[in-house]
Parts: sequence; structure tokens; C-alpha cells
Amino acid sequence: MKSLSVRAAASLVLGLLLSSTMFQGSGSAQSDSRLAARAGEPVNSAAVSADAWFEDYKFRNGESLTRLKVHYSTLGTPHLNAKGEIDNAVLVLHWTGADSRVLLSPTFYDALFADGRPLDARRYFLVFPDSVGHGQSSKPSDGLKTKFPKYDYGDIVDLQHKVVTETLGIKHLHAILGISMGGMNAWQWAEAYPDMMDGVMPVVSLPIAVSGRNLLWRRMVIDAIRSDPEWNDGNYTATPRGWIMGYNVLRLMIDSASALQHEVPTGKAVDKFLKTNQVAAEHVDANDMLYSLGSSFSYDPEPELAKIKTKLFAVNFSDDEFNPSELHVLEKSVPTLAQGRFLIQEGTMSSPGHLTMTWPSLWAQHVAEFMGWLGDKPTTD
Repeated sequence: MKSLSVRAAASLVLGLLLSSTMFQGSGSAQSDSRLAARAGEPVNSAAVSADAWFEDYKFRNGESLTRLKVHYSTLGTPHLNAKGEIDNAVLVLHWTGADSRVLLSPTFYDALFADGRPLDARRYFLVFPDSVGHGQSSKPSDGLKTKFPKYDYGDIVDLQHKVVTETLGIKHLHAILGISMGGMNAWQWAEAYPDMMDGVMPVVSLPIAVSGRNLLWRRMVIDAIRSDPEWNDGNYTATPRGWIMGYNVLRLMIDSASALQHEVPTGKAVDKFLKTNQVAAEHVDANDMLYSLGSSFSYDPEPELAKIKTKLFAVNFSDDEFNPSELHVLEKSVPTLAQGRFLIQEGTMSSPGHLTMTWPSLWAQHVAEFMGWLGDKPTTD
């Protein structure tokens, strides 16, 4: 059986591959009704997919896009309360380089959304948007390359909000589950729309500016790409070697020390590891990654944490090198919230650090605890 670190790394590669240009294909028509969806090709056959289109969309920095697409998938059925409003919607947000298809894979479905699981699709109306710059939403690799408007995490949340409220007609979310970048977005949602949800669960993220080790690796990857002559100001015809090196940096940072010790004990294992990285990197557009990494630099929810009113349950992993537990950020910030809880799950000799996020069976019990805190009784198989 594959080691946990190998399986988690495979999930990361899957996320990068599914959001890469190899899956670009035919377009789709916009749905006329709120909840109608076109026939799509989600990993889970029970999910439906659709595209929301926004004409002459202006980003926060003033740049605009003539026609912007946000792709999303849904799972489950909306329930209407006495006022005729959807009251069982849960927003699920992906990490950097991923998209809704990864979250609808068997690994996530079986742990979180299947019958009897914490976010049972029989009970909840689950919404999975592809963040701008990712997956099947508008992104640089669609053709504009470096002429694509610069976006940041604020723009990502703005567009998620438009899909939820305008496209799907949801006025109130029961919960938000965000993972890594999605967790950072979840912190932003809780501040920007403090009365719009019953609870928020950020996983593997911190409510502070991207800094220290987390900032360093992002800058190293960006610099590796931009300093490579093969990048050619974004007009490359083959994957720049600078991005392949950058992906190696990503893997060095994203895996736990114990996981790497187990996975690459010899020179032969290192060769295999680097070859796998190269294959993954070659299927990810370097411009898309530049934009995605750069979009995090304005993120900083710390000054406005007092705006958060909803229940917030933050979960991190002790062996996460991106969000080091020794910084004690959650210990300092979460107790200042009106309704805050946090948990730092202890790593093990086999747990893969930040990549534990890609193995939800290891932390699904905390999602169950969170939903219980919101007043939901467990469902049965």
C-alpha cells in the first residue's frame, strides 16, 4: 500500500493537473435560471456544473475583463425555509492550484460528503466554485497570459460572493469550509460578510499576512519563473525550467520533514521524486501559477478580526511548514473572536504536513465537531 505521504502528494498533483490547461476544452452556455446547470464532467457523477458570466467585470485594482467566467459545481439539493430561502447551503473552497473537481474526487466525497459523513450531500446543498485564475474559471492561460488583469484574494472572495448571492440566489450560508487558500478566503468571508453564515471552518491557514516561510517560498517560486529566459515575459512555448524548479521548492516546503525522510531515503528515490515533480509541473501553466501566488500578497485579515461575529473553528496541523505551529498564531488570535475555537492536530511520523489537507479522512472528525457546534445532529448511513 502506498504511504500516506505518497497518496497526499498524488492528491496535490491531481489538483494541479485538473486545474491545468490540459483540461481546457469546449465552452458552455450560461444557465438562465438560478439553479439550472449545464451537463458537465465533474469527478462525482452526482454533481452538476455551471458557469456564471460577468460582463465588463472590474477588479479591485481598476483593471477589467470584458467577459469573466466563474465555473462552479453543486452537490445535493437546496432546501427552502418558510420564507422560500435556501437554508442548507455550504460553501466549500479549494486550495492554490486546485479546483472543484479535486473536491469532488472520491477521496473527498467518501470522507466528507457521502451518506453519514459530516457534510452529507443528502442534507446539505454544497457549492464548489473554481476561484478566478483556477480550474475552469477565467485565467491567464485562456489566452491573455500576462495581459490578464491582476487579481488578489479580495477579488476571489468578491466573485465567490457574486456566484452565491446573484447566480444561486443564496442569501445566507449555513457554513463555509475552506482549505489552505480556501481557508484564507474563509477568514475573509467571515470579516466581509459577518452576518451571512452560521459558521466558518478554515483549515490549514492563518489569519495574518503572508509572511516568513510562507512568503519566502512564494517569492522564490515567482523569482525562479520570472528570471528564467524561457519564460519570455509569459510568451513561452514550453514549460519554463524555472517553474519546474519552483515546483520542487513547493514540494520541499509543502511536505513534512518526516514524510520526505520516508519518501526520499536514497539517491534513486530522489531521482524518482524529482521526475514526478517535473511531470506535474509540465502540466501546470506557469503564468496561472504566477498570478495565483501573487494574489496572496495583499491578504491580511488580522487588523479586522473584531468584525467576525459568526462561529469560527480553525484547524491546523502541527507539522505544517507553511503555517508553523510554533508561531502560536491561532492561540493569540482565535480567543479574541466573539465565537472562536481552534485545534492544532498533532502530526505523526507518516503525516504529510500541509498536504494532510488532501487526505480529509484524517481530519473529517473535526468537520463533524464543527457542524455539531452549529447545532446539526449527525446523519446515519
